[in-house]
Amino acid sequence: MPTDTGQPMTGLCGSVVGVRTDRLVAILLLLQRREQVTAAEVARELEVSERTARRDLDALAMAGVPVYSMQGRGGGWRLVGGARTDLSGLTASEARALFLVAGPASAARPAVKAALRKLLHALPEPFRVQAEAAASSLVMDPQRWGSSRVEHRPPRFLDELQDAVIRGVQVRLGYVDGKGAETERTVHPLGIVAKGPSWYLVSNTETGRRTFRIDRVSSADPTDDPVHRPEDFDLAESWREIADEVDRKRTPLEIQAVCVPHEIGRLRMVLGDRLEVGGSTTDGRIEVVIRGHNEYAFAGELAGMVEWLEVTGPPGVRDHLASIGNALVERYG
Repeated sequence: MPTDTGQPMTGLCGSVVGVRTDRLVAILLLLQRREQVTAAEVARELEVSERTARRDLDALAMAGVPVYSMQGRGGGWRLVGGARTDLSGLTASEARALFLVAGPASAARPAVKAALRKLLHALPEPFRVQAEAAASSLVMDPQRWGSSRVEHRPPRFLDELQDAVIRGVQVRLGYVDGKGAETERTVHPLGIVAKGPSWYLVSNTETGRRTFRIDRVSSADPTDDPVHRPEDFDLAESWREIADEVDRKRTPLEIQAVCVPHEIGRLRMVLGDRLEVGGSTTDGRIEVVIRGHNEYAFAGELAGMVEWLEVTGPPGVRDHLASIGNALVERYG
């Protein structure tokens, strides 16, 4: 299994990322508002190219949505049974959920949000007020107090790579690794995952399965060759394996300790998923295993917990804790 540098790994959470899904929903709303649309009209409404609009319309049909195209002059795309429907039985709660996509809490691109807002009037009147309220009901501020503002934008080739995943075609990929070395290879895109502000492409290659940070992709040229996708491939499971392997490489050191029961909650809050909780000891304390990067940093991190946490191994961490304790006594004793 690969790392985010494109190197093989010996061993991602959540579901497949759906940036284009928002666009497909907007097209469905447009089809239900009008009797017929052309690819050019969809492109103009959603501010995308005609080529992208045609691909999206094809994707709706492939996904099982009852749409069909009429060729020739005056042709276009229609919904089977006509466009004057009630949004395929969309409920009030589903309408509210849909228009959260258009609100400030959404990670969707501005063009997608604008398209959904333009299509708001396609909703039945009873749903419209609540849908409008949903679009402005939530604000998410991912910054910590005191941190500088960093704007995270979707990487340059995200749409092209997601389109290749959906269409199931191979891609000639240019990639710059963490050391600045640029390579080019043909990959079989299997899925895309967002982890925090970073986006990753999971692919098969000639040398096995790898992941690539999409912000390091320097070029992405789809081919007409089909992707060879393993029958048992599961993106969520694959990502879990990759993320676990990356975590193990980032925190290769494990320490053993015992903690008083009433402080386990605080330990979880401080250490997060670096903490594994075991069973009870004969004196009523709880055995724990904690992952970290190196012994000295580990000792410094745990020094303030000595009243309720006892490190039992490895010896190097205990020695560093003893040195820190001696230095504190000498300075403040």
